[in-house]
Amino acid sequence: MSAFPSVTLIDGQPADPATLTTNAFAGFAHFTAMQVRDGAVRGLDLHFDRLVYASRSMFNAELSPERIRADLRTAIEASPSDLSLYLTVFDSNGEFTNDSAEPSLHTLIRTAPPANGPQGPLSLAIFEHVRFMPEIKHVGEGAKTYYMRRARAEGFDDAAFVDRQGRLSEASIWNLAFWDGDAVVWPEAAVLTGTMMGTVRRRLEAAGVPQGTQVVRPADVGKYRGAVVLNSWTPAIAVHRIGDTPLDGSSELVELLHTAYESEPPVAIAG
Repeated sequence: MSAFPSVTLIDGQPADPATLTTNAFAGFAHFTAMQVRDGAVRGLDLHFDRLVYASRSMFNAELSPERIRADLRTAIEASPSDLSLYLTVFDSNGEFTNDSAEPSLHTLIRTAPPANGPQGPLSLAIFEHVRFMPEIKHVGEGAKTYYMRRARAEGFDDAAFVDRQGRLSEASIWNLAFWDGDAVVWPEAAVLTGTMMGTVRRRLEAAGVPQGTQVVRPADVGKYRGAVVLNSWTPAIAVHRIGDTPLDGSSELVELLHTAYESEPPVAIAG
């Protein structure tokens, strides 16, 4: 099998090694990740919304969706029709500075082979952790890898987080969703609203499937029939245990969320 022809672009042009070196260890930037199939993405508008919101929050500036789409188009045209794509927005003024320079925002795009996530079902260890700026998908989050590896050392597949109020919020690189047999339940806490989460929520609403947000504590997990994790890789991977609590009805929620996701029309990036 031939190697995947990955591309790395800055502002839609082949990346300069010196600029890449500067950004390799930078932690003040944000990004979005997407799965491209046949040159199209489901929920593409949510990726644009995410990037604009994060840029305003972090830099008090933004790149237009038209500019972002043009850079994405360049990457897509140089790649196979199915791929993983990661787009980072950074300020070339760098970090650890506190001067009055106007933000100078740029895109960094890299591509990789398409991915669907692990097969599952997964077991999740519980740790208290609240991400910095949880509503932003920013870089430099070493805690995620730290807790994933702690979970593995403790005999679990991955990590789930509780906040300082003891509420389940999200998992390491995933959103969480629960199923009570009738409705989808999203944990009430400060979380990153993933683009996949946003996509399936609007498709569930369109289909008339009940859903809501509730406080879910570790002691509440046993009240639910099932749970899943989801991110840009997949709309649902079954969870069969959170902490010490088993879950045996997660396959119902997996099927429901996959069906919801498939009902979202894919949007061609070159369109």
